[in-house]
Amino acid sequence: MDQRNFAIGVLSTTAAIMLVGLVLVTARPTPVSAAGMTATGGDYIMSVATTPQTDEEYLFVVDVPSQKMAVYRFDASKGALDLVQGIDLSVFRQPPGQPPPGKPAGRRQP
Repeated sequence: MDQRNFAIGVLSTTAAIMLVGLVLVTARPTPVSAAGMTATGGDYIMSVATTPQTDEEYLFVVDVPSQKMAVYRFDASKGALDLVQGIDLSVFRQPPGQPPPGKPAGRRQP
């Protein structure tokens, strides 16, 4: 009878430890990533991206009728979006036979 009680106690303790481990693993929040998601609504196209080198997240917003794009970066320390750059996309729509537009100022050679 003593060995039987000892075995029940060991199995009960093992089950309790495994239950605590399961709760700890499932209760931990999973990191959320929205990289590569694109959505459209009305005259806007929005997409998100991340850079693995700096671990920054960007939001691209394209206003289709005005042919403008705004790039925002998420600043986690402030909890806000900062405007990185505004781009006029109409300069990239040249008539056939014309050379492409020049490089923006301040861009370095690859």
